[in-house]
Amino acid sequence: MTGAVIRRWSASDGVDLAYHELGEGRPVILLHGLFSDAKMNWIRFGHADRIAEQGFRVIMPDLRAHGASGRPHGPEFYPKGILARDLREMIAHLGLADFDLGGFSLGSRTTVEGIGEGLKPRRAILGGAGLEGLRNWERRKTFFVEAIRLFDTVQRGDPHWLSIQFMKSQGVDRIAAAQLLESFEDTFMDWLEAFTMPTLVVCGSEDDDNGSAEELANVLPNAVFREVPGTHMSSVTKPEFGIAIAEFLSAV
Repeated sequence: MTGAVIRRWSASDGVDLAYHELGEGRPVILLHGLFSDAKMNWIRFGHADRIAEQGFRVIMPDLRAHGASGRPHGPEFYPKGILARDLREMIAHLGLADFDLGGFSLGSRTTVEGIGEGLKPRRAILGGAGLEGLRNWERRKTFFVEAIRLFDTVQRGDPHWLSIQFMKSQGVDRIAAAQLLESFEDTFMDWLEAFTMPTLVVCGSEDDDNGSAEELANVLPNAVFREVPGTHMSSVTKPEFGIAIAEFLSAV
């Protein structure tokens, strides 16, 4: 499999955004998690390759304020629902009418918002997501805003320690990240009613960061639950994670 190609486009507010593309065939859009990027969640551990090998064109945006995408400073660049707006605009920019859509963690939350507000993929994937996490996203947001505030003072053993180490490893722009976090709000539960398409809920066996993924699958109209090894941080690095998505997308 050849390496992913990075492409760029401009959002309606002029922010330069990037997406990575790999393979040919049916389009599937995959959204990464908070403080991460497409390379870390989808490319580095082989998930994009596994999916592309099944005949898919894998499209992996770097979300605003992440990865190779623009990281503007200023609250005007982070209105409520900005990530879902960027997603809709990218789909229109690429002229996609028939596609699959999913994500991991924040990418799942953005997928829920996008579908809840009108996107209609053939199939959906929610990775590293639980019902409680979607219902109380404000709590998660507050935790990460606090981690940014404590960035230079937290000691090992503090609950924020691992998140801060990950931010450091990813070279996170703390100003842009904090302003993006303020654009998040709790998920409207009626968004979940829009999930009439087949949906995969895939989560690590030790991942309860966002509540119960199995509970989430049970409340969706047409979902299956798949457990893979690992915690919230490690499950997305396991081959089983990408295999589960590839099998789900390619199933007849």
